[in-house]
Amino acid sequence: MKITTPNGILEGENIEAILKEHGLDCLRGADLTGTDLTSTNLRGTILRYADLTGANLRGANLHGADLTRADLTDADLRGADLHGADLTGANLTGADLTDADLTYADLTDADLTDADLTDADLRNAILRYADLTGANLRGANLHGADLTRADLTGANLTYADLRGADLNGADLSYVILWHANLNGADLSGANLAGAAAGVRSMIRDKRTEPTKSPTTASRTGTH
Repeated sequence: MKITTPNGILEGENIEAILKEHGLDCLRGADLTGTDLTSTNLRGTILRYADLTGANLRGANLHGADLTRADLTDADLRGADLHGADLTGANLTGADLTDADLTYADLTDADLTDADLTDADLRNAILRYADLTGANLRGANLHGADLTRADLTGANLTYADLRGADLNGADLSYVILWHANLNGADLSGANLAGAAAGVRSMIRDKRTEPTKSPTTASRTGTH
């Protein structure tokens, strides 16, 4: 296997052998376009600015990996372990992240336009300013996720778990939120224009939690 990097060409039996010989930092800025890395152990690997366009990372172990500004356009990340990974500013346009583990991952300012995150685990993930336009988040677990000022225009959040999520200032225009759980979510300043019909009746967030009026309270008192 040969991998082109800014510092030259690296050779080895496979990528794991190359990492073992040259260290976890040797793939910074590497050209891994279309590479088959199915189930590969890349735990803690530094892949900053790497080109992984169209790469097959299905079931790969990227636990704690540094993918800052990496290009993962159309990459296959189904079932991948990205727990605690740094994906700040990464390009994940059209990537398939179905069933991926993104718990505690940092996706600040990442581009997830049209990405497939069906049933992905995004608990406590950081998605501040992330672009999730048109993304499929059906059944995704976003419990406690930080989506401050994220752009979710036209995203599908059917059956998504958004309990306790921070959606402060997020753009939720034209989203589909059927059967989504938003209990305890912070929707302060969020844009819900054109959201799926009936969604507002399903939202009980910190901003809209109903309170008893004095009149109602007096009616329920003892006589």
